[in-house]
Amino acid sequence: MKFSRLSGGLAVACLLISAVTTSASAQQVYRDAYGNPKAAPSTRPMGSSARKAPSYSRQPANTVPASSNSAVRFGFRGGLNLADVQGDAVKTFTELASYAPDGAITKEMRPGFYAGVYATLPLGNSFAIEPGISYSEKGTVLRGTLPFPALDFLNASVTGTARLAYVDVPVLAKVFVTPGLYFYAGPQASFLVSGKARVEAGALGFSAYRQDFDISNQLRKVDFAAVGGLGYQFENGLGLSAGYDYSLTSLDTGNRFDAQNRVIKVGANFSF
Repeated sequence: MKFSRLSGGLAVACLLISAVTTSASAQQVYRDAYGNPKAAPSTRPMGSSARKAPSYSRQPANTVPASSNSAVRFGFRGGLNLADVQGDAVKTFTELASYAPDGAITKEMRPGFYAGVYATLPLGNSFAIEPGISYSEKGTVLRGTLPFPALDFLNASVTGTARLAYVDVPVLAKVFVTPGLYFYAGPQASFLVSGKARVEAGALGFSAYRQDFDISNQLRKVDFAAVGGLGYQFENGLGLSAGYDYSLTSLDTGNRFDAQNRVIKVGANFSF
């Protein structure tokens, strides 16, 4: 009987000691050689790799979108040109096309289009170089009225149009100020493809005269310009832009007069 009670007491004591040991092990603090707390050792089998929790980092405000700065991208662009010729534009056209009305002459911008391809070469999070090549229509429009007030009711007029076409080769530097929004600027060489002048005369809404003149041999074959503008590039590759071409050389190959191309550009692009 005494032996049975002793065995039961020993069993209870063993259970108490086991519970205390388990609790202490669960609350054990691991320390390094200097007594400082450290992380508990991993219980994963050797050779297994722990899955890391995903980390999220906020993109700096002045960087290119991730899809834009990861690699070289190619694309195509096109849009509307509003072209003009500044300087001695009236003298230029009247001499080249033998168009010399005695009445008042007004100058207007000539609408046209441009289209081409480009490559975007990223040089950092917020900077890229973008060479390209495109076909571009330029020129200007002159309108002259006859100097006879008594015939104003005829609404007679003479219109001269400088129809110039170039292959533009710009090398642009693009700086992104926020994700997507950028400014661009750089030099551009333009190679003359064709140069024509068209003279039209009419009255009462009817065309009475129309003649085209080839003036390409009197125009400079290469035109250099400074270009600049701004744009926005979306993550899906679509982009919008607006810019200005400021020619630095005269159109006349013989330097007889000073006249330069000026072009406002508005268009769209797609990078892939």
